[in-house]
Amino acid sequence: MPVVAGEIRIGDRVYLQAERIAKVMAQGGDVVVRASWKNARWLDANGEAFDLIGHLESCREEVFETPVRLGLKQGASVKMRLIALRKSEPAAQEARRKLNKEAKAKGNKVQPQTLIAAGFVILVTSLDREEFPAGTVLKLYRMRWRIELAFKRLKSLIGLRAPPAKDPRIAKPWILAHFLIALVTEPLSQELGVSPP
Repeated sequence: MPVVAGEIRIGDRVYLQAERIAKVMAQGGDVVVRASWKNARWLDANGEAFDLIGHLESCREEVFETPVRLGLKQGASVKMRLIALRKSEPAAQEARRKLNKEAKAKGNKVQPQTLIAAGFVILVTSLDREEFPAGTVLKLYRMRWRIELAFKRLKSLIGLRAPPAKDPRIAKPWILAHFLIALVTEPLSQELGVSPP
């Protein structure tokens, strides 16, 4: 999908791809992407290796921010901001419990670094620090999460799934009809406090 200059693309961990991020930025867009500790080549502002886990371990603040770079396979690294929000202790413990449970089911063991990172929401962004302070970036990401939850709810509420055809003349009315159903049923489900089958 073409980038519109000035747009902000917000993505989950799967979109922590330095080459794709660099392309969006080269076309005049910005990004806010959730990050994991191991799916990027982390560099500091000077281009040296950046110890993300070490920084998280030593962090005592609720919100930690530092300039970083994402290493590319070829060419100059991508200049970003790293923002880490410390989770509440119950939320961090729950995240670690889930990781351990999933690993045990697969016969694996969770790396210690993964358990440390599970205590944080880690984001990278290309947005300007003056215009978009850390708190604003975190709100943008939360908004993305709320939209995703709303779509999950819609899928269960009205049976929203892939259109029955790829032809836009068929797919578009099908999608619009489902959104119309959602607009009509959502207020009713809120009043009743239940989700219809």
